[in-house]
Amino acid sequence: MATPQEVEVKFVVDDLKALEQKLRELGFQQQTPSTHEVNTLYDLPGQKLRRKGELLRVRNYGDKWKLTHKAKGKAGRHKSRSECETGISDGKQIHGILRALGFAPSFDYEKYRSEWSDGDGYVVLDHTPIGDLAEIEGQARWIDRTARALAISPKDYITKSYSELFLDWKRNTGSRAKNMTFRECGKRTKKLKPQSAAASKGASASLGQRITRSRTRQSSAEAEAGSGV
Repeated sequence: MATPQEVEVKFVVDDLKALEQKLRELGFQQQTPSTHEVNTLYDLPGQKLRRKGELLRVRNYGDKWKLTHKAKGKAGRHKSRSECETGISDGKQIHGILRALGFAPSFDYEKYRSEWSDGDGYVVLDHTPIGDLAEIEGQARWIDRTARALAISPKDYITKSYSELFLDWKRNTGSRAKNMTFRECGKRTKKLKPQSAAASKGASASLGQRITRSRTRQSSAEAEAGSGV
């Protein structure tokens, strides 16, 4: 059986409420209201998964848990990668199992996410500690068609992972945060400014300008994540 392929893009959101209204006008239905989501990435000693561009993630979304493995992604106009995931009943037990197998938590990130669908794909709206973003996930042509309907240009597509965006945010703000959590990043993060950003490789500098400053702290040399999330 072929491994499911995840195809998606992110973009910066200036106004989540306005985006919700636009989705309704386009016929999208809200599948889940804004729900607290906590993610933990696991890795082996020496960050073997991260070095290969892979990830192993445990996600807690409301009262639901998922275990996900993602292969190394391909970044072009859209981000594409193989993904295998399954629902689990007890995240704490999975943590114990992964630790027993030699894995250890390497990066935590959280957000409040709502999910919308028109039956052909998904648009998810994320309020995160570093600002507001959305993801469009589905077939490539559907992604582009939906983006156009939302007045999102391909030049605004972001194919970076949340861990990469977090590192950009740290460089831009000088934060000492090690994880992308509201507690570590601060609760008064300003909105992201929706400016154009290249989705291609090497777009760190321009993307960093899109992320407005939260609290300015001393810079940290630690980089906790690099695989896509």
